[in-house]
Amino acid sequence: MSTVAVVGTGVIGASWAALFLAHGLDVVATDPAPGAEERLRGALEGASTDRLRFVADAGEAAAAADFVQENGPEREDVKHALFGVLDEAARPDVILASSSSGLLPSVIARGCPRHPERVVIGHPFNPPHLIPLVEVVPGRETAPEVVDRAVAFYTSVGKRPIRLSRELPGHVANRLQAALWQEAYSLVERGVATVADIDTAIAYGPGLRWAVLGPFLNQHLSGGAGGLAHVLAHLGPPTEEWWRDLGRVHLTPELAETLVAGVDAERAGTDDRALVAARDAVLERLLAAKAAQPDLP
Repeated sequence: MSTVAVVGTGVIGASWAALFLAHGLDVVATDPAPGAEERLRGALEGASTDRLRFVADAGEAAAAADFVQENGPEREDVKHALFGVLDEAARPDVILASSSSGLLPSVIARGCPRHPERVVIGHPFNPPHLIPLVEVVPGRETAPEVVDRAVAFYTSVGKRPIRLSRELPGHVANRLQAALWQEAYSLVERGVATVADIDTAIAYGPGLRWAVLGPFLNQHLSGGAGGLAHVLAHLGPPTEEWWRDLGRVHLTPELAETLVAGVDAERAGTDDRALVAARDAVLERLLAAKAAQPDLP
């Protein structure tokens, strides 16, 4: 695959474009929003755009591509209309991958009457040009070889794909995040801790370990010689009690206002662009450090 169509060039699409360009691929980008090309080229400032071409029509982009990465709005009607265009224009062997963070691939594939078997979720984590994870999720009609080819393609551009065996809303990583958000929001609502306290608890506590190893391996190492079996035997019962005590929360306008105010207070006037730059700089150093450790999975 030498040419990728990036359909939708917002934050996620622009980051995908940066990744593909960095790996020497030709990128044909498209987005109907006014000024989209200028914003994309601005987002890619500092990167070579010799292999970038911007076109006005999604069908034109798909017709030129060996792989399509779609990044449109998270709405079924929009996805159906867009994938109808992509399905009509792309060669039958071209994979149509969606960056959707939660929609089911079987639902998206309803917009592809010609070749629903080539529709798959390829959900990245922001920013895709830095975060290696991509979740590859097949729908009911997705051909197994399409999943194989998608995994191989993402691996070839430096991603760390995981392959889900079944589709479900939110895939895997967003569901794990949502579980944490539920309790974090509840703790704020109940006045147990502030927004800043909870961010500190994760960023300077378990989040540091999670950035190196996942929850299961971290639990295993916490068990000493007995490993995960010891942890489950000794901490399993109290953990089940904690589960039963976790808060159930609804995003009321009052709670949303409290969360936003808490984030504003935590930022304390920090420029978001500076925060993004600092985050990305740490991510780059962290990924380099992980790559230098051969014993990490």
